[in-house]
Amino acid sequence: MPSPLNRRKFLQNSLMAGGAAVALKSFEEKALGAEIAAPKKSAATPGGSVEPLTLPKGKIKNLEISRVICGGNLIGGWAHSRDLIYVSPLVKAYHTDEKVFATLRLAEQRGVNTVLTNPSSSRVINDYWYREGGKIQWISDCAAGDMKDSVRQSIDAGAHAVYLQGGRCDQLVRDGKVAEIGALLRFMQEQKVPSGIGAHSLETIKQCVTAGLTPDFWVKTLHRDDYWSATPVANRAVFDEINGAKADHGKPHDNMWCNNAAETIAFMGALKQPWIAFKVLAAGAIHPRNAFQWAFTSGADFLCVGMFDFQVIENTALADRALKAVAQAGRPRPWMA
Repeated sequence: MPSPLNRRKFLQNSLMAGGAAVALKSFEEKALGAEIAAPKKSAATPGGSVEPLTLPKGKIKNLEISRVICGGNLIGGWAHSRDLIYVSPLVKAYHTDEKVFATLRLAEQRGVNTVLTNPSSSRVINDYWYREGGKIQWISDCAAGDMKDSVRQSIDAGAHAVYLQGGRCDQLVRDGKVAEIGALLRFMQEQKVPSGIGAHSLETIKQCVTAGLTPDFWVKTLHRDDYWSATPVANRAVFDEINGAKADHGKPHDNMWCNNAAETIAFMGALKQPWIAFKVLAAGAIHPRNAFQWAFTSGADFLCVGMFDFQVIENTALADRALKAVAQAGRPRPWMA
């Protein structure tokens, strides 16, 4: 009995049936043709044979952190999805405890020693430590309810460092409450762990600096703006990220987190504290090969990158390559960590 015709063979035969008469006209057809023609690579998976990797590290106070940090949005299910309504539920469904463990275990094997996420992930992180024997460090964004309570809860749950989440800080600055950020920073510093301030808007960093606030580290968005869904320059405004999605096409709609990269690079370049850059891939719109070296060259000391398990090996390989290139070529802002 003839063997069943698999999907790949069927598609290949369908595309080739007319010889030169078969034209790949649409974007989808072109992508499919390239996919069929490309040689297949076997992807390493968690639990399989994984080549270990050692990534360079930097220090925030006494905490040694890999230059690439595993972001927690994907693990926690808070996926930026533009106007696709199914993405966050899909991410949550995918990330069972076992999948989170596998992702963190693979990240550690590939040289990533820190995860940055919300306090609501503390339970699964503690399970990873105590049930699975994981060693990954945890930076908490302290954005679960009241921020002071969230700081306490995070440290009690084992957070190695804490910071004030960017959206929360943006809201306080927008509403003229920079003094509250200062009070929270002092409270965090009293806990004797590395303490930071986050922001999406550069205005937040500027006003904190003007107010004389000196955190142990900054957590600030940085990404290029040459991707398709970036908000047109004329339609960008301060605090776009926290002012809600707009219904009008061309206006911000969960699609941009650093709307003035050049200005951000220049301002952050003058600060002496370590800088963790996040959203460097614009929530999946920019490939790491076009983002990592650019972000490190632009002054970031660490990159916080949300990764599915199947992205970890490629992302860490690209990060290692990027860091080696930067080490050879140098960068305008000295390493601050």
